[in-house]
Amino acid sequence: MLNAFRLARAGLVLARAGAFSFVAKEDLPPGAVRAVALARLIEKPALDDATRGRRLSDALNRLGPSYIKLGQFLATRPDIVGPDMAEALSGLKDEIPPFPTETAKAIIEANLGRPVPAIFRSFSEPLAAASIAQVHKAVLARPDGEATVAVKVLRPDVRRRFTRDLASFYSAARWMEQFAPEARRLKPVAVVETLHRSVILEMDLRLEAAAISEMAENVAEESDFRLPALAWEVTGRDVLVTEWIDGIKLRDVARIAAAGHDPKRLAVTVIQSFLRHALRDGFFHADMHEGNLFIDAEGRLVAVDLGIMGRIGYKERKFLAEILYGFIRRDYRRIAEVHFEAGYVPRIHSVEDFAQALRAIGEPIHGHRASDISMAKLLALLFEITEIFDMQTRPELILLQKTMVVVEGVARRLDPDFDMWSAAEPVVSEWVARFVGPHGRLTEIGEGVAALSHLVRSLPDLARRIEQITVNAEAATGDGLKLDPETIRGIGREVARNTRWGRVAIWVIALVSAAAGLSVLFDGL
Repeated sequence: MLNAFRLARAGLVLARAGAFSFVAKEDLPPGAVRAVALARLIEKPALDDATRGRRLSDALNRLGPSYIKLGQFLATRPDIVGPDMAEALSGLKDEIPPFPTETAKAIIEANLGRPVPAIFRSFSEPLAAASIAQVHKAVLARPDGEATVAVKVLRPDVRRRFTRDLASFYSAARWMEQFAPEARRLKPVAVVETLHRSVILEMDLRLEAAAISEMAENVAEESDFRLPALAWEVTGRDVLVTEWIDGIKLRDVARIAAAGHDPKRLAVTVIQSFLRHALRDGFFHADMHEGNLFIDAEGRLVAVDLGIMGRIGYKERKFLAEILYGFIRRDYRRIAEVHFEAGYVPRIHSVEDFAQALRAIGEPIHGHRASDISMAKLLALLFEITEIFDMQTRPELILLQKTMVVVEGVARRLDPDFDMWSAAEPVVSEWVARFVGPHGRLTEIGEGVAALSHLVRSLPDLARRIEQITVNAEAATGDGLKLDPETIRGIGREVARNTRWGRVAIWVIALVSAAAGLSVLFDGL
């Protein structure tokens, strides 16, 4: 009930801010249209789009970090929410009210075990504040000299607030699965679980440091993408210290152009960097919005805030490459076959029918400028088609899908006429040639041989386990099934608990009945 109250409160706050006025009702089923119309009845009157956007930004800030993450995603999609609202929501990236510097210093001292003056020669007021943490500029004292660094400090109450919001999201997901059968294929509970895991990782800055270290090794040979250097010696659970980046934020297109950088080239770099990391390494930055991307003096893309990272295995990378390559070549039958081979679409459906449906998604993309394509309508069509073919949500691909949408939005901000498919083709084609073609088949054969060799080596151990299972089964059936004493006590406690609540329910019913009877009696008198 508490979670239901929190969700209702969030819906009320968003409705008052005018959030539902941006919903395209023509794309919704009748029930949802009525719900949106009802929600708009409590909207404050006489709000224009810009005012609604500002009010919505404030509302998301009040609702907490989980809802701020939602706003950050919408800020990258002006084609869905409109340019005025997207501009207002963009403040959610780095304009969240900071917490006091003294609180940040106390957190640093608790994590590193030393006073701040003993670690840093200077320590600034917060220069950027986001939903999870805030950043200070400092000068780090080292035995070999001084270094200008960025000090990221976790918000003091963020874990508690995320835990509370996630509990509400779990409740909403379970209700969806229970009362909306058509939503079960989307696996809402699995989606929330994925979000939960990513939040846990994001709120331990030591794990972010490990992600920076790993990804820095992966991109060491790249000339157009890099990460800030890491200071392990002054990093803790709630504190992360990295090189200070003197660069231009990617959202400041005017400054980027004035500095002599080509925004169109940078748009391509954003997409190709993401695809290289996802396809080549299976490890990618899963929060690549403009607030986390800079351009340095040499024109390189610098990524910060690696709290949310995504991983996909070899099979998922192969699936992604073939899907993208199929759309680039407009080979819809091959895309359909890949879905069936991966088990994403049940065999009760026809490959030809699914290919026909995919053509309805892919063809509107080709031959049109990006600014002419409504991503909202495209996503609505994709949802309808996957529902028709009983396609299940893949939890391991959720972060990948979300990041693809975000980086496309970033690229479109840099270049309104950006063509994602043309930008993706070199990276995808190279990966397909190396891993899906003959080279890939040889790799799969080698992996199969290695797996078979491992199975052969483990056969003696497997045989001993089977023998032990057989002996245990014979003993259990010969002497009767025996329960552990603690198991018996647990069953007893559960039966007693259920019986107790049953007695309580009987008493409540009896009291209510008695009260009703007395009411009737006194009315009669």
